[in-house]
Amino acid sequence: MSLLGNIIWLIFGGFLTGLGYIVGGLLLCLTIIGIPFGVQAIKLGAATMTPFGRKLVDGGDPNSTLTIVLNVVWLFLFGWEIALAHLFHAVLLAITIIGLPFAKQHIKLLPMALLPFGKSFERL
Repeated sequence: MSLLGNIIWLIFGGFLTGLGYIVGGLLLCLTIIGIPFGVQAIKLGAATMTPFGRKLVDGGDPNSTLTIVLNVVWLFLFGWEIALAHLFHAVLLAITIIGLPFAKQHIKLLPMALLPFGKSFERL
């Protein structure tokens, strides 16, 4: 079932969204200061490409000082806009019954869009 969901997701915007995150992440990696943020954007792009059949898990040390500082910087610079976009699309998709599984995937991507450092997506 997750394969079918991922295929439909990719056709109806998941591919372009994930590609946008990956290209943005590669552009962020051009600067030394942007490398950690670029890596997180690429990770978010990969998660956005195939969200069905994955779960969000804490990885590494999510409560370290560096992780918290980088998450705060991410939140103010990029995170709130990305999270609002996912929330908007989740609400829009939740209006229709057929869009509910896709709305759930947008909601699943929200925590990683807000605070990506110290989190990762793993296969179920």
